[in-house]
Amino acid sequence: STKTQYLMIQGTGSHVGKSVLVAALCRIFANQGLRVAPFKAQNMALNSFVTADGGEVGRSTALQAKAARAELNVEMNPVLLKPKSEKEAQLILNGKAYADVTAFEQFHLNKALRTLKWDAIRNALFSLSQDYDLIVIEGAGSPAEVNLRAFDVVNMEVARHTGAPVLLVTDIDRGGSLAAIVGTLALLPEEERAQVQGFIFNKFRGDKRLFDPAIEFLTAKTGCATLGVIPFDHTLQLMEEDALHWETHTNGDPEIDIAIIA
Repeated sequence: STKTQYLMIQGTGSHVGKSVLVAALCRIFANQGLRVAPFKAQNMALNSFVTADGGEVGRSTALQAKAARAELNVEMNPVLLKPKSEKEAQLILNGKAYADVTAFEQFHLNKALRTLKWDAIRNALFSLSQDYDLIVIEGAGSPAEVNLRAFDVVNMEVARHTGAPVLLVTDIDRGGSLAAIVGTLALLPEEERAQVQGFIFNKFRGDKRLFDPAIEFLTAKTGCATLGVIPFDHTLQLMEEDALHWETHTNGDPEIDIAIIA
């Protein structure tokens, strides 16, 4: 069999559309006859999805596996964090509850915990590489969080381990997307910057011709091509992962008012 190929989608921040893009790419490549699997090394999500053999993974991974026409398994999301409070989460390792951990333990105290996670991630990637032609990898948040870089197991650490070309996605609907791209690259070390092979602007509204000068500027500024400008799609009704959904998708004139007591 040919060697497994990798492609990675990272974002300039949370909620830029990484999950949806990975799902779309999984379906596009599956339609070309490739055996495709999604992969997210570590996810933080309150609501999980249960695999056929009873393991837990993030819901976005389940959606991506469906898009890839692949059987969902825990290797596709070996580390899952389920928030229990502002500062504590349940750690799900290889689909099974492992321990409750605080954010501080995860990042500053527990080197053994990072080793444990990284072993699970590496083994999961090796396992998937035996069965799939292409693995489409999703990052988390932003790769440019300099305060957390030493503890990264989900963004550039995975890109470097797999050699995956990275496509950097930004949400142009929110504004500031050019600064987000340039700023993200500026904060990456040189060897990590070299893995970024292209940009994708997501959730674009209006006339793309007005944006063409910005793309030219970006190419000149960074030496990296913009590979896609994806229109905003109002019909997408996909499961949301986190609290951002409630803040950003509100109906200004509701017919009914529902209060949820936290």
